[in-house]
Amino acid sequence: MWHQRLITLRPRSRGFHLVTDELLAQLPELAGYRVGLVHLLLQHTSASLTLNENCDPSVRADMEAHLHRLAPQEAPYYRHTDEGPDDMPAHIKSSLLGVSLQLPIREGRLALGTWQGIWLGEHRLDGGARKIVVTLQGE
Repeated sequence: MWHQRLITLRPRSRGFHLVTDELLAQLPELAGYRVGLVHLLLQHTSASLTLNENCDPSVRADMEAHLHRLAPQEAPYYRHTDEGPDDMPAHIKSSLLGVSLQLPIREGRLALGTWQGIWLGEHRLDGGARKIVVTLQGE
């Protein structure tokens, strides 16, 4: 059985945000799958999806601080500057972390580890609402 839907996450400020619950709230079809896979594709080039710590928010803050040092805003060597000083570093962070996840489904739920949650990496100061294509496959 296959199912696909487009979901929208509410706008967020720059940083890493735990979005597991918001995503699952828009995916009631998941409960109908005994076993399978869910594929998430974030349809943006200035944000990212990653799987990481779901409990301690300081991990998300540390990740943001580290990536900001890795891809700083307004680096003098950036050529792509027409969309603002936060855009090119956002593209770099998006490429480093990626825009998709593939996760297992077990008994109508995501089979995540105890401390794992889905993060949205918002790499723009004001990225707006973010869209994710969700594809479910399984039985």
